[in-house]
Amino acid sequence: MRSSPIRPSSNTNRADWQTLRSLVPYLLEFKWRVIVAMTLLVLSKLANVSVPLVLKEIIDAMDKTKSVLVVPVFLIVGYGLLRLFSTLFGELRDAVFANVTQRAIRRVALQVFEHLHSLSLRFHLDRQTGGVSRDIERGTRGIGFLLNFTLFNILPTLLEIGLVALILLKKYNAWFAGITFITLLIYIAFTLIITEWRMIVRRTMNDLDSKANTRAIDSLLNYETVKYFGNEQYEARRYDRSMERWEAAAVRNQTSLAWLNAGQSTIIAIGITALMLLAADRVAKGVMTVGDLVLINVFLIQLYMPLHFLGFVYREIRHALADMEKMFSLLHEHREVADAPDASTLQVDSAAVKFEQVSFSYAPDRQILFDVSFDIPAGHKVAVVGASGAGKSTLSRLLFRFYDVQQGRILVNGQDIRHVTQTSLRAAIGIVPQDTVLFNDTIYYNIAYGRPDATRDEIIAAAQTAHIHEFIVSLPQGYDSMVGERGLKLSGGEKQRVAIARAILKNPAILIFDEATSALDSKSEKAIQAELRAIAQNRTTLVIAHRLSTVVDADQILVMDKGRIAERGTHRELLAQDKLYAQMWNLQKQEEHEQPAY
Repeated sequence: MRSSPIRPSSNTNRADWQTLRSLVPYLLEFKWRVIVAMTLLVLSKLANVSVPLVLKEIIDAMDKTKSVLVVPVFLIVGYGLLRLFSTLFGELRDAVFANVTQRAIRRVALQVFEHLHSLSLRFHLDRQTGGVSRDIERGTRGIGFLLNFTLFNILPTLLEIGLVALILLKKYNAWFAGITFITLLIYIAFTLIITEWRMIVRRTMNDLDSKANTRAIDSLLNYETVKYFGNEQYEARRYDRSMERWEAAAVRNQTSLAWLNAGQSTIIAIGITALMLLAADRVAKGVMTVGDLVLINVFLIQLYMPLHFLGFVYREIRHALADMEKMFSLLHEHREVADAPDASTLQVDSAAVKFEQVSFSYAPDRQILFDVSFDIPAGHKVAVVGASGAGKSTLSRLLFRFYDVQQGRILVNGQDIRHVTQTSLRAAIGIVPQDTVLFNDTIYYNIAYGRPDATRDEIIAAAQTAHIHEFIVSLPQGYDSMVGERGLKLSGGEKQRVAIARAILKNPAILIFDEATSALDSKSEKAIQAELRAIAQNRTTLVIAHRLSTVVDADQILVMDKGRIAERGTHRELLAQDKLYAQMWNLQKQEEHEQPAY
């Protein structure tokens, strides 16, 4: 995902043009606004270029003895109106174009957000949240800058330069236009060369900024762990080392900018001096009037500002493109798991699940499942037990299609889950995971997440079934109580009950309990086990468990060992076999017997 800080310029330019072309549809959506904005832009620049011409007439008129009161007043009023129009048209243009810019930012941000959610679990396990969030933040900010400054600074500046050069060429000696063009070409060439070099520094600075932000967010998300081990200073030093490298890159960026500005100012100063010397010489010879001298001087000042700003805008556009580069690279991340072109909606009338000779590995050198086959008939409960790392939780991830199997297939009602839409598949499955992570919102929101359109009565009923309603209403803010970042304001058992309530509210045809009661005390576990058995009635249920006492009522128990099904049968049948399951059962009974009472 992370790109090299130095790329061939041809590839960079191609990527920049692709980025610019990707913004065209957002402009076409508001084409009338764009046309009106461009018209106002042209009117603004015409008014701006007309100001020095009127000023020349005012000065020349002041030298005449006749009409000394009438003509200058008329011209001065016109001068004032042109000044007003040059600003007024510009402000109207910004107001008209505001919708275009903000809508583009919104659409692209939404597109990236939706694409991130469409990527596989593998991508999200590898990603660094802080860096990704900073890339998106910088990228969306760059879109607004790119649209506004490309259309309303680069184009009008070039238009103004062209108009000024044309006036100088028509009204005066060709040397005036020649010096202007030569200065312009040298200025643009210098700016392009130096800015391209500075982009390497900018990309490096962005990389280091994202890394520092990743470190900071990762540390804050693990606040409790930092406190447990007293590693506040260690975390501060790690963060400071990242910021130290960013500081060095930022200093290089700033000093190189200072040299660029100095070079640009030198080129402009030389051009202005040459033009003023030429104009002064012609005034002294009587070929030009004082008004002409003032006209050229004002033109040069007006030309100097946009020309100098053109350099700034080009630099910032290149910076914006660099900022957007990483955000748009997220859109090019490959979707490891995608709907087939002819994917159909899953039919879940009876919801039978079947694993057929499934083999799977997270990496080529780390195979997790080997030739796993089992059935969960509609309305039956199948439990999977085994040691940690045996591949139990991988089964639920594959059933949800977070990954695709390398060999074999998974069927729901005889339909290969690779041939149905992911949305319809996941809508049919509810899960209570081992590690429940909640949104930093209210308890009500987190339960309602199972079915956002549910009524309040349905949400309360789900909470009651999960035995958490009484706890919620005992809180000062009740269902409106905030759970904190990742639900840290709740205990493990309380979070688990919220997850159970959420799964109950979803009312799925297939249920997965992945260590669903592992965080509960014995009393709460027994109460919830009865409710879990009740809601599992007439539903196809997969129970992944470490504590064997929670699965004794399963229709079938699968014993996983090193990615294979070592044993299968009911609780009684497995005990009678006196193999791996029986050893695990006896060991857990012994541990429960030896566990001290508190």
